[in-house]
Amino acid sequence: MRNRIAFFALSLCVASLYLITSPAMTQAEEILGQALEEGKFLTNIRIRYEFVDQDGIANDAHAKTARLRLGYETGSWKEFSLLGEIDGTTHFGSEEFNSTVNGETAYPVVADPDSFRLNRANLKYTGVSNTMIKAGRQRIILDDARFVGNVGWRQNEQTFDSARLVNETIPNVKIDYSYIWRVNSIFGSEADLGSYDSNSHLIDIQYSWRDYLDVTGFGHWLDFEEAKKASSLATYGIRLNGNAIGPDTVKFNYSATAAHQENYADNNADVNEDYYAIAGSAMWKRITARLGYEVFTGNGTVAFQTPLATGHKFQGLADVFLTTPGNGLEDLNVSLGYHTSPFFYFPKGIKIRATYHDFEAENGSTDMGSEVDIVAVFPLDHGFKIVTMYANYDGADFAADRQKFSLGLNYNF
Repeated sequence: MRNRIAFFALSLCVASLYLITSPAMTQAEEILGQALEEGKFLTNIRIRYEFVDQDGIANDAHAKTARLRLGYETGSWKEFSLLGEIDGTTHFGSEEFNSTVNGETAYPVVADPDSFRLNRANLKYTGVSNTMIKAGRQRIILDDARFVGNVGWRQNEQTFDSARLVNETIPNVKIDYSYIWRVNSIFGSEADLGSYDSNSHLIDIQYSWRDYLDVTGFGHWLDFEEAKKASSLATYGIRLNGNAIGPDTVKFNYSATAAHQENYADNNADVNEDYYAIAGSAMWKRITARLGYEVFTGNGTVAFQTPLATGHKFQGLADVFLTTPGNGLEDLNVSLGYHTSPFFYFPKGIKIRATYHDFEAENGSTDMGSEVDIVAVFPLDHGFKIVTMYANYDGADFAADRQKFSLGLNYNF
């Protein structure tokens, strides 16, 4: 099972090489040659240092890791195109962090284990009008990644062995359906649950009305193998979002989501929980202010969960609430961002954002702490950028206090 996608990609490559080299396929050789010439190489490098100081753990984490991704995407041949990409993550220097698979439990977790695997390998077809069909190992990010994403912050991203169809035949309507037979998690090639079987269906239907309103109805039926059966959940919901231009060129943006979740497939837990969130932002010149409120209900035992989400993007960069506590969670957050004008060696300026979170239990009155996050992005020339992050979580009486800091250099071509 683990080699299914690798075998699929290898078979496609062998078939392509046969077509290119066969004397009887001169015309196909020319067409395929053009497709290869019109393709593009994919290169991504990320070197990062991450520090974690967590109460209750004797040692601080000092994670020094590097990731390299290499791939190639062909041009179109009879409306088909092929993408293949490998990636490898490794630490350098001493291993002073708990990668989740290295056994270094005397240190806080930095979930970037050493790994080498096929990151993406898929075949795309666009020969049907207003339709994209893609099969194989791929990246899937739905809407803002609150329910399904690639967890791009971590060195090993989350990908899906899946078949996906996106159709936009009906004006202003996009139908997005995916069947997932395997999930490749952030824990990499060496973890027991680095990848796991799935029999899951995702459907999102979006209607767009100018810039003012997008309405998306979605149903996600997640069915996982025995070790992950607690994450087998059916989720149904609706999301609204849009933007408008106000006086003095102030740009307003809003979003609102409501969803209901139940146990599904082999999950025997009694899940009957809800989620809702609302957020609004205003951008004036180079300043952006945002206010948000997000609620996960819980009954004391189980709570609304998002097992395929890009969780790092929400509820604090300290990653305390990647799994929702049994009593649920309320997150009131406010942020302020500033994008500087170009100066010195930063031709695109610098993006800085500070966010404050106040966490409370949805069921009961438990104070679940607060958090301050600061992110700064320094874009450079030639595809380079520097990304730095600081998170300070005060756990009150709920969880251990912790501070995180990271500094990374990214290259993308």
